[in-house]
Amino acid sequence: MESITKNRQSAAALRAMVARAYGPDEVCDGEDWAGELGNGCFNVVYRIRLRSGTQAVLKIAPPPDVEVLTYERGAMATELAALRLVREHTKVPVPEVEFADRSQEVCDAAYFFMSYVDGDDLHTLRDTLTDAEKEAYDERLGAITRELNSIPGPAFGPLTGPGTRTWRPAFLRMVDELLRDGERRGIALPCGYDLIRGLVAAHADALDEVTEPRFVEWDLWSGNCMVRDGRVVAIVDHERAFYGDPLMEFGFAGCESSAFGDSTAFLRGYGHPPLTEPERIRRRLYNLHLALVLCIETTYRAYSDDGHYDWACGHLRETVALLGG
Repeated sequence: MESITKNRQSAAALRAMVARAYGPDEVCDGEDWAGELGNGCFNVVYRIRLRSGTQAVLKIAPPPDVEVLTYERGAMATELAALRLVREHTKVPVPEVEFADRSQEVCDAAYFFMSYVDGDDLHTLRDTLTDAEKEAYDERLGAITRELNSIPGPAFGPLTGPGTRTWRPAFLRMVDELLRDGERRGIALPCGYDLIRGLVAAHADALDEVTEPRFVEWDLWSGNCMVRDGRVVAIVDHERAFYGDPLMEFGFAGCESSAFGDSTAFLRGYGHPPLTEPERIRRRLYNLHLALVLCIETTYRAYSDDGHYDWACGHLRETVALLGG
């Protein structure tokens, strides 16, 4: 999807970045050595061929003059931290960071190079899979998510800090930041801002059940799962990770909304029993947060198609109703 946050660079700038990362001898001449990978909606991502024939992936942060959502500020630093944590503490396959530069000397934003992963994203392939194959992948995503959630955190909140000792204030801040982002740009929501704040406050006691901060990938859906020959070969796009409640993972969203599919196979792979009543309340709160993100980001990214916004608003109405609004 097209977004104004995609910070496309000239061929000369890309060559300068390659030279800084790998040395001038690896800079290619001619054509077809760099091509944009178009699946992402936030950062621009390029597939780069080096002179040696090796391929790499270049990811560039948004332009400095483009306003992003509050939680998206410093997203590249978050992704670099997440990649390091996943590599150090799990066996979940992720790309290797080969070079990172935040100096803004050859580009107007931070960027990093990572290893190229030969595979297809699972979302693109889903329509070609049998039901049994889809379930097997969803089970595998459940197991991968549980492994990611095994990483302990020092506090609740951003990977790069600062954090809070308890989960309730951390989550309430996440929701409040989104609502302030929406109000600042005058974004219309199908439910009033004050109504949403009231609903979250009324159900906030359920958050106190969460006492241990854990690594939460949050954006682990099929589009960020790379597969090849029936295997998961990499999980990509980690810029939304934080320390929080594992129940906030995307794979659990279908437990309280059919809009995100069926979570049965995911739960089986994760090894999670059916949700308790407090867990269902928390998951509804997390679906509310997810719906707010999906609604509000459409304005910040200047999507040309209203379909994404309309779908997200429908999900927001559904979740508000489940919470008694």
